[in-house]
Amino acid sequence: MNSPHIPTSLADVAAARSGAVPTESPATGRFLAQPSCAEKDGTVCSGVWHLTHQSWLARAADSVTAHGARIILIVVVALITRFLLHRAIRRLTLVSGVSSVPTVLQPLKEKAASHLAATGLLSARRQQRAATIGSVLRSIASFVVFMVAFVLVLGELGLDLGPIIASAGVAGIAVGFGAQNLVKDFLAGMFMILEDQYGVGDIIDAGQASGTVEAVGLRTTRLRDGEGTVWYVRNGEVLRIGNRSQGHSLVVLDIPVAYTADIDRAGALMLETAQELAREDEWQADFLQKPELLGIQDLTSDSVVLRLTAKTAIGKDGAIASELRARLHTRLVAAEIPLA
Repeated sequence: MNSPHIPTSLADVAAARSGAVPTESPATGRFLAQPSCAEKDGTVCSGVWHLTHQSWLARAADSVTAHGARIILIVVVALITRFLLHRAIRRLTLVSGVSSVPTVLQPLKEKAASHLAATGLLSARRQQRAATIGSVLRSIASFVVFMVAFVLVLGELGLDLGPIIASAGVAGIAVGFGAQNLVKDFLAGMFMILEDQYGVGDIIDAGQASGTVEAVGLRTTRLRDGEGTVWYVRNGEVLRIGNRSQGHSLVVLDIPVAYTADIDRAGALMLETAQELAREDEWQADFLQKPELLGIQDLTSDSVVLRLTAKTAIGKDGAIASELRARLHTRLVAAEIPLA
């Protein structure tokens, strides 16, 4: 007659408290804590127990079997949700980048094509901005969906989520305080891209650095100045932006002439020279408006400064200004108008 098993070890005591049935191992003769889920033959828990004689592994196999269908459903729903969100974001950014218009308004779009090219509002610029925003939105959507799915899977496995959520909250606060400058840079970069403050190829003044934009990121902007130096500007540190390449460029010429000169005649010659340049086939497309003479801009001790302005296409102001200076010098000298 078999005597009842008396718990003699910590494992036996734990097994007794958990409701496990002590079973004698045929190999070692020791009593093992058989989990209660292995009492019924034909179950996964029973099969794992008889194969490994490991109670924790048998209970884990039983838990996975019991909750496996729900876990698989959670993963499948998460993947489908992520796919649908990414598809919606791609479609939204594609429509925003292409900026398609109804058929009724298509003639107006074609008529305005030249104006859009002149002001710099090109579709390529809009597509780059939409692609950047779409990439950020897709990353955020994937992170949120997978985090929710991960928490739901942990809940299905029976883990206590309270301490995990509390620890994540404390860690998030600590990271937030430590990376507040990084978050500031990213938020500033997002608004710069959304508002289209500048883009690649623009000539901007960002305060301590100015030059041509070579790359626009969410955290930094890369500039190259006139001397070839590359500057990396943190977006969160930029307080003001001066963009010389947005919409149009402006040529401003200040010509100093002597007090003895005929001011009216000098101004008329300047305006006539600029208008002749604007009518030439080579330069006509670069002028957005007719040149204007603003008259006397300043009076110095030895000269009267006359100002001439011309609104030009983006990036054409330098070439037009250089050509105008050369022609004005030749024209004023030929007319014997003394320059200061």
